[in-house]
Amino acid sequence: MADFSLNGRTKVKTLKANFKKNFGGTLRVYKSATCKGAFADDEATLASIRAEGAKGGELFVKGNIQVGNFEKKVAELFGVGVQVANADDSKLADNSITLSASGK
Repeated sequence: MADFSLNGRTKVKTLKANFKKNFGGTLRVYKSATCKGAFADDEATLASIRAEGAKGGELFVKGNIQVGNFEKKVAELFGVGVQVANADDSKLADNSITLSASGK
């Protein structure tokens, strides 16, 4: 089963590449936890775009976590909004499927 970890030093482009490599889906990363507004800069680290009051830390991601739970965990830990989309980034993945299923 695919998995990886992320922390505040992880760059947005690295996070997106690791997600694509491990799960096949596309990860959209936003500047705000609400996923409204602009996408985060690919060169930014998660810590540099983290929302005020977000605790940071490290998150270990496994393929059997549901999309909705993953999105919520990233928002809680880093104060950054993420949305999982299908492999060709044409539509968002259903929140009830697993990360592994999101890229299929």
